[in-house]
Amino acid sequence: MLPRRLALFLVLTAVVAAAFGIRPLLADDQPTPLEAQTRAAIEAILNEPTLPSAIWGIDVFDLTTGRSIYRTNSDKNLIPASNLKLFTTATALEVLGPDYRYLTRLYFDGETLPDGTIRGTLTIRGSGDPTFGSRNDEDAEDPLVTWAEALRTAGVTAIEGQIIGDDDVFDDHPWAEGWDVWHVATEDYAPGAGGLAYRDNLVELQMNGSRVTTSPEGYVQIRNGVQSSRGGGARPFRIDRELGTNTITLSGRISSRYRGTLHLPIHNATRFTLHAFAEALRDAGIRLDADMADVDDLTDKPDYEGKEPLFVHASPPMHEIVRDINRRSDNFYAEQVFRTFAANGSTRDGARRVLGFLDAAGADTEGLSIRDGSGLSRKDLITPHSMVVLLDHMSRHPARDAFFDSLPEGGGSGSTLRNRMRGLPVRAKTGSLAYVRALSGYITAPNGHQYAFCVIANNYTTSGGSIASAQDRIVRALATGQRVPEE
Repeated sequence: MLPRRLALFLVLTAVVAAAFGIRPLLADDQPTPLEAQTRAAIEAILNEPTLPSAIWGIDVFDLTTGRSIYRTNSDKNLIPASNLKLFTTATALEVLGPDYRYLTRLYFDGETLPDGTIRGTLTIRGSGDPTFGSRNDEDAEDPLVTWAEALRTAGVTAIEGQIIGDDDVFDDHPWAEGWDVWHVATEDYAPGAGGLAYRDNLVELQMNGSRVTTSPEGYVQIRNGVQSSRGGGARPFRIDRELGTNTITLSGRISSRYRGTLHLPIHNATRFTLHAFAEALRDAGIRLDADMADVDDLTDKPDYEGKEPLFVHASPPMHEIVRDINRRSDNFYAEQVFRTFAANGSTRDGARRVLGFLDAAGADTEGLSIRDGSGLSRKDLITPHSMVVLLDHMSRHPARDAFFDSLPEGGGSGSTLRNRMRGLPVRAKTGSLAYVRALSGYITAPNGHQYAFCVIANNYTTSGGSIASAQDRIVRALATGQRVPEE
């Protein structure tokens, strides 16, 4: 029997937790036969002699009973990779709401002449919308093309004056602390963030053998040293970009028969957007005699007080954006959203918001390190237990359905689980960096209970494939209560 003071303390703790919507995770005192069988199956997988050496952090929690099913290193800080997106998207659904939409506005201040010339200032006021002109939705109309054609339809024949890009909704730090410099220079999964963003902040390079064209045309400078041949060559094709510039150097050999499209990060998303808008205006038949200006270079900032925009572009609702983030593991979308719920558009305040939400959910945030919204930073550190607390909280959150729907199902087409865990009753988010593999989400157990789980492996130096396979078999053990031998 518990001492009277301890029993009273436990009762009061439960009452306070219930009052604040926090569910205490109950200790695993005496496991049920299924729990004991599941734990034994997980231990057997982790003890396989062929499994590469790694630091494993695992936490499994029964949402139905409030019991802990399995824990190992669950309170140790580990690099989560893209599992961090679950923190970002959950916070976005809490702070912004599932129906939130970004609004990007085009303003005009000036006069219209009889010949159709508008003279004055056009300003694109960004909202941080990650979907603005995004290549992820091939069926969506390009908003800049739509605006240009609408101006021409309204009778505009020429624009004289200035076109401004206003990106002040975010700060001017496009990358987060702890990102790999090679990634931000050349990888399409690591474009910088921006308050005014367009086409995922990526320029398109169309390759026809050694011949290269870009879209939009003329924004980046190509130094093309590629040589084409029928069979390639000993010098591999290579892409280099000088960080902080839009100079791209291509070298090596490529097959003369090669046809393909590459996407590379650009420098200065605001000027990239303005450049693309100017191209759209010219394509619509509008003559331009206007300077392009980043709002950061202006002494006097635009004044929007009492002014109505010419056009407003609305993004899809947040629940669709969150779905894209988690299903495709879209780093750019995640970074834009992370800065959106920050009060000042900075990564530091975005982290403060995430930690505040985790704290309210009942997680111990002491010692956690949040440096970005996507998980690309190797300075991100979370505990598996904090992830499970979040998953438990979101299972009872008003935006539960939006959050749950955002997670890929096993074998889900077009998602990061398309080739994994097919047929299992699982919804989960993957995560991977060099020497990091993570998997977190929900699984239905054999008794019909729903488990929240987090499985993170760090510091292995072999291929991540065997680690991912072990994680999949751990999840299968949760679904069946049995160990599935390694194939």
